[in-house]
Parts: sequence; C-alpha cells; structure tokens
Amino acid sequence: MDNVLLFLLMSFLLVILPGPDTGILIQNTISNGKKSGIKTMFGSVAGLLVHTIAVVLGLSALIVKSAYIFTFIKYAGALYLIYLGIVSLVSLRNNQVFTDSGRKLKKNKSHFLQGFFTCVSNPKVAVFFLTFFPQFLSPDGNHFLQFTAMGLIYTLITIIWFFFYVYLIDIFRTWLKKPAVNNAIQGISGVVLMGFGIKLALEKQP
Repeated sequence: MDNVLLFLLMSFLLVILPGPDTGILIQNTISNGKKSGIKTMFGSVAGLLVHTIAVVLGLSALIVKSAYIFTFIKYAGALYLIYLGIVSLVSLRNNQVFTDSGRKLKKNKSHFLQGFFTCVSNPKVAVFFLTFFPQFLSPDGNHFLQFTAMGLIYTLITIIWFFFYVYLIDIFRTWLKKPAVNNAIQGISGVVLMGFGIKLALEKQP
C-alpha cells in the first residue's frame, strides 16, 4: 500500500465528516446513553466490514455498475433513514421521555441494527471504497490483502472516532437531556435524518 500516512489522514478527515451514521449515533447516545451509542457504533462498524468484504470480493463493483441493484439499495437506505426521521419527530410530538433503562423505548435493543442498516444500505459507501481505496494500491502488492488492510484501517479509525464522540456526548448528556434541549435535538435529528434520506434517494448512479 502506497502513501500510508496520506491514507490515514484522508481516512480520518472522511470519517469525521458528519453523515447518516453520525446522526444515528448522536441521537441514540443522547436518548438512551453511552451503551446505546456504543451499540450503534458497532452496528456501523459491522456495516463497514460488510462493505470491505464486498470490495475485496468485487461485489461493490457489481453494485455500482448495476442500475437495478444500486437503485434498490439506494431507495431501501433512503426509506429507512426517512422512517427513522419520522419516528424521531413523532416521538417529539407525543412528548415521549427516553429513560436510561430503555423501558419506554423498546427499540433500545435495535440500536445495533439501526447503525448496521444505515451503513450497509448506503451505496455511497460502496462507491467511496471503490474510488478511494484504489488510489493507494501498490501495483506490485497483493490487491486482495491491500483492500482488506485499508478496509480494516478505515474501520479502526471509525471505531476510535465514534468512541470519542459517544463519550463526549455522554459527558454533556445531563444538560442535553433537559426537556427544552432534548426536544430541540430530537426535532433537529428527525429533520436531518429525513434530509439524509431524501439526499440519498436523489443520488445518481456514478
């Protein structure tokens, strides 16, 4: 793999850019605490590993080239994000209070799946891996091993950043859980998730 330091820097900059995964992570951490945020993080990480395997096996190229597969995954991901956004807004309207125990929110156990489906159903991640990783391939090296290494490195950077994010949010969670602040964040999260969903739905095949 060529330009390892540049790859690390570019990966970090891309990981910290806010996206659907970050939106879900923030919402679940504020609503249900650190454990839920970590579950969401591991779901996103599992999704990244799926995308890594897809790149290594050449499945990502198939997804990008096939209009039907790309469109199906794109709309599935878009509808899921819009659904999560609507749920967030409906919860705000019903003035639901999320507790640490999660008793009032049965979806607490599904936070891993929320993170997983949000990541794995986003074809933009597959496109990104296909366009970003090849730029750092060493012509003389084993492409299979290089793609695997880059996917694992990118995933590790994501874990470190998301862990930092979750613990930072948890520090200010008492203030963030105040009714006025929580309602504002809940509403913003719902709108942002729906916005991500609409943006994904309008995404054109590369």
